[in-house]
Amino acid sequence: MKKIGFIVNPVAGIGGRVGLKGSDGEASLLKALELGAAPESGKKALLTLNVLKNSAPLFELYTCPGKMGAEACRLAGIPHTVICADSPHTTARDTKLAAQKLRGMGADLILFAGGDGTARDIMDAVGTDALVLGIPAGCKIHSGVYGVNPRMAGMLAEQYVQGKIHGTKEAEVMDIDEELFRQGIVQARLYGYLQIPAGRSLVQNLKSSGGRSEALSIDLIANYIADMWEDDALYIVGTGSTTAAVMEKLGLPNTLLGIDLVYGKQVVASDCTEKEILEVMENYEKVKILVTVIGGQGYLFGRGNQQISGKVIERVGKENIIVAASKDKMLSLLGKPLYVDTGDEKINRDLEGYVRVIVGYGEMVMSKVTC
Repeated sequence: MKKIGFIVNPVAGIGGRVGLKGSDGEASLLKALELGAAPESGKKALLTLNVLKNSAPLFELYTCPGKMGAEACRLAGIPHTVICADSPHTTARDTKLAAQKLRGMGADLILFAGGDGTARDIMDAVGTDALVLGIPAGCKIHSGVYGVNPRMAGMLAEQYVQGKIHGTKEAEVMDIDEELFRQGIVQARLYGYLQIPAGRSLVQNLKSSGGRSEALSIDLIANYIADMWEDDALYIVGTGSTTAAVMEKLGLPNTLLGIDLVYGKQVVASDCTEKEILEVMENYEKVKILVTVIGGQGYLFGRGNQQISGKVIERVGKENIIVAASKDKMLSLLGKPLYVDTGDEKINRDLEGYVRVIVGYGEMVMSKVTC
């Protein structure tokens, strides 16, 4: 039988819906809680376990107390052994100690739920000496060690315990400066590598940068959307350089890595939380969402724009979502579908199908959306 380790960072991603763009550090956690944020990582870890439990007879599960793992195992109905002492306030040190203990026990695979910060903690603890797999639960996930979504992480783990996957590969762990990120500056560097199961279609790619033709393509897209702008609609404008270019064409200030609300070509609210979006929406009959695609990864929702939550999407309606992305960005996906990972499985399923993506001035492509 395989020995599977299971670690949940209980506060991973807690700052996403309240617009903090990260949850590293005690100050960020306290601010998130002050703004009414609720933990999400346990729910996402449970989605993974609900897939993996189908093969429960093939593995023994070792985990941490309470919200660091045992709680999700209990909810999934998977027998498990708790290996660490309980801690009232978990920190990065708890994650590292748990990973080291699991490695020392000879765990065949360590599953961990978190974001880029959690991946860095796991790498500090075990390096490439243990096989690991991330369950995406953070605000920003640039590293290539995570499943495409929690369900696919479960599928990959299940294939591993079933003996269908034998190969492994080194995947990049990225270090993102959160303080700069909150200022709208993305500064990423390679932090190191982790060893993961070689299941390419089930693991997300690194976030990619644009090519030389990116600027021209974005300019054409921005001109087109600005020309088609409806003054009687409230626009929920997502993160990214493509949507920022649209705002620039409209002559409006923009929060590059935050969510802005626009009505009548005026910004009515900037850098909004999920709660603020829902409250403002109540005052408008027609609402649209404008988002772009994360290059190399293909995410529409659930990476860096958690403020546009399942509740927001449900109220706006699938038919009122506008997707824009440069041709380079779409080509970087190599024919893969677009992904949604809102944390709400019903909304994810509702978004499946095909979506029209604006790739130039009046130019569209149809792209498959999956969860």
